[in-house]
Amino acid sequence: MSFNIALSGLDATNTELNTISHNIANASTFGFKGARTEFAAVYNGMQPGGVEVASISQNFDKNGSVSGTGRSMDLAINGTGFFVTKDSAGQQVYTRAGVFGTDKDNFIVSNMGTKLQGYSVDGNGNLLTGSVGDMQVSTSSLAAKATDKLDFVANFDASAEVIDLTATPFDPNDTSTFNSSYTSKVYDSLGNSHTVTQYFTKTADNAWEVNVQVDGSPTPVDTIDVTFNADGTLNTPTGAYNISFPAAGANPVSIDINLAGSTQFGASFGVSTNNPNGYTSGDLAGIRVEDNGMVYATYTNGQSQLQGQVVLADFANPQGLASVNGSGWTQSYSSGSPIIGVPGSGTLGGLTPGALEGSNVDLTSELVNLMTAQRNYQANAKTISTSDQLTQALFNAI
Repeated sequence: MSFNIALSGLDATNTELNTISHNIANASTFGFKGARTEFAAVYNGMQPGGVEVASISQNFDKNGSVSGTGRSMDLAINGTGFFVTKDSAGQQVYTRAGVFGTDKDNFIVSNMGTKLQGYSVDGNGNLLTGSVGDMQVSTSSLAAKATDKLDFVANFDASAEVIDLTATPFDPNDTSTFNSSYTSKVYDSLGNSHTVTQYFTKTADNAWEVNVQVDGSPTPVDTIDVTFNADGTLNTPTGAYNISFPAAGANPVSIDINLAGSTQFGASFGVSTNNPNGYTSGDLAGIRVEDNGMVYATYTNGQSQLQGQVVLADFANPQGLASVNGSGWTQSYSSGSPIIGVPGSGTLGGLTPGALEGSNVDLTSELVNLMTAQRNYQANAKTISTSDQLTQALFNAI
């Protein structure tokens, strides 16, 4: 009986050594979760029968350290959850290793070639949260968008001198005919840029005239009157005023200029908001991921366009997941079905873009465990040696 007990100890300790060796080998593996071998005593009726391996459990409660990489597609999970990926066979693989990039078709893939799953967008860039699928970044250029709105907020200098436009008519080339000016860049439907310059002339107390010039033309495209209340707040216009002008080869440009929020105080002229919409065309320059999982394509014109949102999965029993190659796991009956959600929602952790989660293996502890397992192995081997000597003595006595 002692032989079998010692053999069970050797077998169990050998399993523990395999687990420890696996932990040490993956001490630098991104997203790896260390495991431990859990033993249970064996009894044959009332008689001791040795030991068996009850389970090998992984430590999902402890996260590895997060270190920055500077790569925009590297992602780390802060808290609970797994990235959802799909392999070439269509099987979903869950992982904590956020090493992602793009393949030849611009699908977002892991370093093992599995495709990252998430919510996609429709043709208008609206997020589709109904179903989860392969995440892909559009490689097409971003079309130009014509400017149709300009938010402009400024402080008109209340102490500025009044200019008599009857004696000195407005002339954009004569600075004595206006008090201040400001230029904004706008775009037509082809993405060509144009300059819209507003010239501000104080015509009376609390009254100003704004002449709008486009692309340096000698004649203003529009002239409007702006008035202020005695407390310096804007009186008129109450809404946006519109200017329009032709553009060679493109659609006519029509822009609503909104001065809401502008003031007239005894301080020098200053612009706090100059925000025209619209942009020229741009080519794909890179990919940016936000901490909420939103994936944006960035373009050479400085614009960004939503491409989708990364989803995470959680399980009622992560210990029930089946380990597979590539620091991944697959769903099993014991793990239960995945709970899918966006980063930061429910129990799911948020994302840290440009960083990776390291292994949660503590090398110091593993080396101590290795020495303990070695001692246990030697002790069980000694038990077999002692039993052999006793048996041999018995045989010699017969």
